[in-house]
Order: sequence, then C-alpha cells, then structure tokens
Amino acid sequence: MTGLITLEGQLHLVGAALVALGLGHAVLPRVIGWPADLSGTTLLTRQVSYAHLFFVGLACALLGLLPLCLAPDLLAGGRLGTVLLAGQTLFWGLRWLFEFAYFSPRLWRGDRLRTVGHIGLSVLWTWVTAVFAGALWHTV
Repeated sequence: MTGLITLEGQLHLVGAALVALGLGHAVLPRVIGWPADLSGTTLLTRQVSYAHLFFVGLACALLGLLPLCLAPDLLAGGRLGTVLLAGQTLFWGLRWLFEFAYFSPRLWRGDRLRTVGHIGLSVLWTWVTAVFAGALWHTV
C-alpha cells in the first residue's frame, strides 16, 4: 500500500484512471444525453461527434497506458521519458485550464449530477497534472 504513495505508484494510479476514463467514453453519450441532443442535427454532425468521442476516449486510454505500463522508464530521466512527461503535463494541464476557462458554469450550476461531475473532474485534472508535473520535475 505504501508503494502507491511513491511517484511511481502515483504514475501507475494516474495511468489506471486515464485508461478507465478512456473506456468510460463508451457510455458518456448516454450519460450526458447526446442521443437526444444530436437527433436534430445532420448526419455529418452526428458522425463527426461520435468519431471524435471515440478518438478522445482512445487517446485517454493510450495516454494512460504509458504511465500504467512504463512508469519506471518515464522516471529514468532519459530524453524520451522526459519529453513524454512534458507532453502529458502540458496536455492535462490544458485540460485542467479548460475546466475553468472554457466550460461555462451554466452547464453544471443547479444540476446536482453535473456539479458533482465538475468537481470530480476538477480534482481529477488537478491530480493528473500534478503527478505528471512532479514526475517531470523528478527527471530534470
């Protein structure tokens, strides 16, 4: 259990969380009501929306596999590991920023489920970004 507190353990946990998040994209459209929302749009809009959802989910899962399977290699301090950690830190740091700077509070205020989702995602992006930033700091 104490191994989960280490930076390597945290990278493994972040990786598992990102893989789970990627897999969760399979049910996301139903959770957020996409079928009803997209029913009045063109076929092109629906297909592009679902294609983007698929590839975002795949990207989350693949980005999660890196720390899940290769945490020691990422922490070893080589150029590739350092660049991958820098990329992950930038990517998830921007996702954290979008949670507050892009998504309108009108989307979640007054809706208990969406408020819990907003808070949960805010915590998730903060943790993920902090772990990657800490790992990057460790390697430079």
